This record gives sequence, structure tokens and C-alpha cells, in this order.
Amino acid sequence: MSSEILENRFKAALKNGQRQIGLWLAMADAYSAEICAGSGFDWLLLDGEHSPLDLRTMLAQLQAAAPYPTNVVVRPPTGDPVLIKQMLDIGAQSLLIPMVETAEQAEMLVRATRYPPHGFRGVGAGIARAARWGRVGNYLTQANEQVCLLLQVETSAGLDNLEAIAATEGVDGVFLGAADLSASLGHIGQPQHPEVVAAMENAIRSILAHGKAPGLLATDETVASSYLAQGAQFVAVGVDVLLLAQSTQALARRFKPDGKLPKHQTAY
Repeated sequence: MSSEILENRFKAALKNGQRQIGLWLAMADAYSAEICAGSGFDWLLLDGEHSPLDLRTMLAQLQAAAPYPTNVVVRPPTGDPVLIKQMLDIGAQSLLIPMVETAEQAEMLVRATRYPPHGFRGVGAGIARAARWGRVGNYLTQANEQVCLLLQVETSAGLDNLEAIAATEGVDGVFLGAADLSASLGHIGQPQHPEVVAAMENAIRSILAHGKAPGLLATDETVASSYLAQGAQFVAVGVDVLLLAQSTQALARRFKPDGKLPKHQTAY
């Protein structure tokens, strides 16, 4: 018996203006992804740009998170239509594409995520997990509308073209990358520089004015709350590797208040 395509709850939430709080996953591991999937976040980001995440690991993470009431967003290392096709075929429905700088690029990415006649996504659903290997009878006719496309604007060039990018039909949200943006604006490593903050705030207003969802990553709770108050709609408030590094270091220091850690030992 054929089943129905899964509704993209994350896309529906953004469309309805609901705030979505997320967690960034850079550990590139299915076991830790499952732990985080049960933590209560609205969405998890699988980072394929700055972690050793590959397609097979991504598939395992999608499978690990599937039983839990959280939504998964996947970030490929680049906006390559071939990678996008593979990620959609293994079951990703929400994509975050880095380094988008023009409306032309945005339009191409929309088409890369859609089947003809609205795009050029290759048709391979019969052998793909996304369609449960042909068991989702309405997949080809319904897949386009369940794709959630989020584009990262994180350079001065992207800011210059932000309105045109946000106005592109088929784009659901625009993610503001403060780290790269601060570098592009001449303040590398200073995402809270006044010029960067002003650019972020202006961008949030512009994205909202075009009826799209603004998003960002902010691991500082005060910063995250500030951007949420200004209308940011999907915000990641932590990163798995940072949480692990910080909590383990804090635990060690509570028992080693002098801060002296044992020297690294190499076994031969």
C-alpha cells in the first residue's frame, strides 16, 4: 500500500510565523545526533560545511533523528545541484545553502530543489529513501511543496543583494552568518562589532518585510534573545561540539582548580 509524503513541519512552522529554536550539530555522528534529537529542540542542523560530515553519515543521522519530534535541516558544503539532489534523495526536506550572494544564485538553487517543470532536480525517487523506495505514491507530485529552502547571506556582496535574494520565489528563509559576515565587513572574529550588529538588525527587518523567515546562529544566550526579540524566527542557540568542549573543561577545572591538565601522552 502506498503511503503519503511526510509533511515538512519545519517549513509549515516558518510559514505560520512560529519561532523555531535549534541546535547546531558538527560532531558528524549518528549516535550523538540521536541524543540531541531527544533534547526538545525544534530543529537540528547537520553541518556539512565545517564538519567531517559526508553523505553516508548524514543518512545515518537522518535515520537516527527520524523517531523524534524534531526537524532536521541539512547544510551542504556548497550549493552544488548534484549534492542537493543526493541530499534530497536520502530524505532531507530542509536545506541551508551557504554563501549565497545574488538573486541569480538564489533562483538556481530554487530550481535545483524542484522537479520539472519548476526546476531541474533529477528524477530518481523510485530508488530513493525520500520516496520510501517507490512506496510513497504521491512523492513526485508533492515533493516540491515540501522542500524548505534556506539561503545563507554572509558577505557584504550578499547584503547588497539581500532584498533581491529574499524576494526570490521559492525561498523560505534567509540565514545570516555572523561569523563570515564579520570577516567580510573587516571585523573578523568580532560578530558583535557594532557595524556587524547593525547589518544583522537591518537584514532581519528586510527579510521580514519580504515575508520570509530570518535565521541565525548565536551561542550567547543574551545575543540570541536579542535577535529573537527583533524578529529572527529560526535561531540555533548552541553547537554540540562547543557544549561538549565547554562542559568537559568546566568539569575538569572543578576538580583541578589550578587549571593544570596532564601532559599529552603518546603510546608507541
